Amino acid sequence: MDWKQCITADAQTLHGAVRFDGTRIPVSVVLDNLADGATPQEILAQYPSLRPEHVPAALAYAAELARERVIPIPA
Repeated sequence: MDWKQCITADAQTLHGAVRFDGTRIPVSVVLDNLADGATPQEILAQYPSLRPEHVPAALAYAAELARERVIPIPA
């Protein structure tokens, strides 16, 4: 999963929070929901502007962060 095609950050939107492209939904929302035990289907039902590929993109992004590297966010 190439998360860079689904995730972006822009200082003009959500104060620069990392979010899903085309939405105002921060990646952390999906990760928090997954951590709380929500299924991808439940998350997608709660946030209709999310696409199915956003869930694995969030996990791929989090996995890269866990490797403690600097990750450039495409604008």
